[in-house]
Amino acid sequence: MNVFSDIAFDDHEQVVFASDKTTGLKTIIAVHNTNLGPSLGGCRMWPYASEQDAIHDVLRLSRGMTYKSALANLPLGGGKSVIIGDPRSQKTPEFFRAMGRAVEQLGGRYIVAEDVGTSPEDMGHIASQTKHVGGINDGKDPERTGDPSPFTAYGVFIGLKEAVRFKHGSDDLTGMRVAVQGLGHVGYHLCRMLHAAGAKLIVADLNAASMKAAAMEFGATAVPVDKILSVDADILAPCALGGVINDRTIEELKVGVIAGAANNQLEDDRHGEMLREAGILYAPDYVINAGGVIEVYYCREGKTVAETNMHIEGIGETVREIFERAKDQNLSTGFVADRLAEERFGLKK
Repeated sequence: MNVFSDIAFDDHEQVVFASDKTTGLKTIIAVHNTNLGPSLGGCRMWPYASEQDAIHDVLRLSRGMTYKSALANLPLGGGKSVIIGDPRSQKTPEFFRAMGRAVEQLGGRYIVAEDVGTSPEDMGHIASQTKHVGGINDGKDPERTGDPSPFTAYGVFIGLKEAVRFKHGSDDLTGMRVAVQGLGHVGYHLCRMLHAAGAKLIVADLNAASMKAAAMEFGATAVPVDKILSVDADILAPCALGGVINDRTIEELKVGVIAGAANNQLEDDRHGEMLREAGILYAPDYVINAGGVIEVYYCREGKTVAETNMHIEGIGETVREIFERAKDQNLSTGFVADRLAEERFGLKK
């Protein structure tokens, strides 16, 4: 196993390996940067093919959280945790209590929240062992369920509208064709908002039931998963896995805007420049999908949903600044977003 030589290692402050023999827990916690405050990031449970794959993922994702929190104007750093295991078969309350004890050992340098493969219920078990956890439904606010997905979707919606405004001079989505890749919690919430705004939806997901539901509720057109990136549309909203914008798919794109919820949509940084050259406006994913981390922070601080949403709406101003800088400097939006984030969390190069 390699940490320092992994291509995703970026001078991370701390990488912790923890295990629990009784429950079978195997977890890696990565703290990337705490210049602005304690690191916060979700706990992803996934049956990684190898331990090196898990290391690479946690390094990559924790770095992304530093940049995300900085551009969301939160007093937080970036961290992430991964659990090597199958979320469909290995979950037990004691399993996540063991995870809570692992988080507690970091003494507050890392705040855990839900992610792929984990849930608010899992966070509740973690919270029995540590106070350093977000995404908990304490029952005090009926508008909060502990699920940050609607807030993530709202931020993406705000960013998408700002991209449309920048591209076309108006953020009116009436009649706009939006191709949504992935109908998980965030993707489906985004579809609901887009439909309410008058957009015409084209959707794809591995889950046939989700596509049927979207067709029934939103009048969406369902297409095969391997066709969604090449459909003729105004906007592409990747809301599934990362790395979908790459050498092959860029040649197939027939959209003017890319704005979605998936993390790490660009397979490589150079693909941001390729999009710019192709005349496609890319709203950097970690900028517009920050609604979830904003919700987790505001929930921990005891703030209202109205205050949370007001902060999320600030994503529009941030992404507009990125678009304007990129246009003025003839640079890709991804490059400009990274530099702006580094200015905010004080990275010295």
